[in-house]
Amino acid sequence: MKLLIMTSYDYPHLGGLSTHITTLKAGLEQRGHEVDVLSFSDVPNWKKQMIARGPAFALNKIKQGAGYVWTLKRRRDFLKELVKERLAGKSYDVINAQDVYATMAALTSGIPTVSTVHGYLTFEGVSKGSVIEESIQAKELQEAEFDMYKKAKAVITVDTRIKDYIKETTGVDGNMIKNFIDVESFKPEVERRSEFRKKHNISEDELIFFVPRRLTKKNGVIYPVLSFPPVLEKFPNARIVFAGTGEMMEEIKIKASELGVANNITMLGAIDHKEMIEYYALANVVLVPSIYSAGVEEATSISALEAMGSGVPLIACAVGGLKEIVDHEKDGLLVEERNIEALSDAMIDLLSHPEKGAELATAARQKIIDEYSHFAAAEKYEQIYMEALKK
Repeated sequence: MKLLIMTSYDYPHLGGLSTHITTLKAGLEQRGHEVDVLSFSDVPNWKKQMIARGPAFALNKIKQGAGYVWTLKRRRDFLKELVKERLAGKSYDVINAQDVYATMAALTSGIPTVSTVHGYLTFEGVSKGSVIEESIQAKELQEAEFDMYKKAKAVITVDTRIKDYIKETTGVDGNMIKNFIDVESFKPEVERRSEFRKKHNISEDELIFFVPRRLTKKNGVIYPVLSFPPVLEKFPNARIVFAGTGEMMEEIKIKASELGVANNITMLGAIDHKEMIEYYALANVVLVPSIYSAGVEEATSISALEAMGSGVPLIACAVGGLKEIVDHEKDGLLVEERNIEALSDAMIDLLSHPEKGAELATAARQKIIDEYSHFAAAEKYEQIYMEALKK
């Protein structure tokens, strides 16, 4: 099949959506399909700045959320133009849109459109403060969500909760395919720990907690810092390394300073996804401390899957899809969200008992191979594309 994957966000970029697209594309191409990607990155920069982003700032000054909705609509319009131009020179069997406004644009093409739902557009907008709960803008976003679920030839969700949400709100019965990773890239490289630590200027004797998360509220990134003082009391050579950017960065720095742990915190900012493999390998433990925020829960976290695939012990909070992928005390540790003491205890536990962490990591790697391979996921996507063609 000739397939077009579309997103109204930038591609490639640092984040789970971009990783999903790259990994899905690789799996589908390995199965013999031709796959192209169309994204907001294909829009000329002057259009992005002057039409999509520029007016949004002024609109948000008038009414919080107005600029956010404006930008999403402009992204949709730009993708409509781009897909029309693309179809003038090439045909596709199916379009797989990766978000609500990309689905809107794809539907204008007349090509069978499958919509992959990675989260809750409206609730996530509220959670990060882009729109006000129950506002006109929030209601408009939710109407757009529901409309697109109904119009797509098929809907794919990345976890059971999203699938149930769509069924309850629209009656549409989606197909649940959990997130997945490239198991050939994210594999155990712990034996190269010294090499990667030297490359990234990290001391051999430090005990590293790696937090591969966008620094946003729902990812719970403040909680490793809040939980850190008791860990440092027992392990003064421990360090937390954050990889990501977001609105919580300054709050993390301020809280680390207040708690006296700032010298043992490293903020890498945005790093290339290929380098993430090296940071997983040099870490002693990976933390995915997601929380429930404004109706939003973590889906099947790609960061958690990558950690599990990389042969490093994982501590995650027991929310959303994380509860579906981590089997507590068998292939990782789950702690109650926002529970500072429980997170401290789990961090100390794995540093105190490295052999336990190694056993968890071995079991996690096997689970990833068996259940979360991009090869198996690509086959499932292929079946849904074929069903969409028949409708």
